Amino acid sequence: MGDILEVFLGLILGAILMYWLFSILRRKKNREVTKHQSTILLDKIRSVCKLVSVEGDFAEIHHYENTKEGFMSLFRSRKKALVVVKAKAQIGYDLAKLNLKADNAKKRIKLENFPEPEVLSIEPDLQFYDIKNGLFNSFSPDDMTKLNQEAKELIKQKIPESGLMETAKKEALQAVLLVEKIVETIGWTLDYSALEISSKEKNLLEE
Repeated sequence: MGDILEVFLGLILGAILMYWLFSILRRKKNREVTKHQSTILLDKIRSVCKLVSVEGDFAEIHHYENTKEGFMSLFRSRKKALVVVKAKAQIGYDLAKLNLKADNAKKRIKLENFPEPEVLSIEPDLQFYDIKNGLFNSFSPDDMTKLNQEAKELIKQKIPESGLMETAKKEALQAVLLVEKIVETIGWTLDYSALEISSKEKNLLEE
């Protein structure tokens, strides 16, 4: 009778030990899966990278003139042209700059800060009129490269007064909602309460 009792107690203790070990392994596995999910999710959000919010078209007239001196400044050779600059500027957000933190226990991504809108690209198109080359001073490929860069700088200076940045800020919630949709694809939630976005604003954008 004593031997049977010892065997029975041994089986019970063995079952308890096995259940304890199984529970530990299962919790560890769940933590690893959740951590893996959050890593994939953050990478997926950042892979969206740059999000264009607004575009603006610009047209400017640029008078280009260059004077080159030679022969001990005795001679001057001037080249000039009328340059019409047409450009498309894209304003938006670099999502790689999002400040995101993963709460693995609650399967929640917390958005603590949102980047300011920035100029993502400027694509200038230059058209030359009334080109006049000097005797010792004519337009070269280097001049074209320089003019292209100057055109970009010219448009960049015009952007702050164009109102595009303010428009992009108003569209920021669209970017947040995009991130929320990405998060929801694997059953997580996005906490962006730190941005103080009202439910009224969200409802207006979702209509």
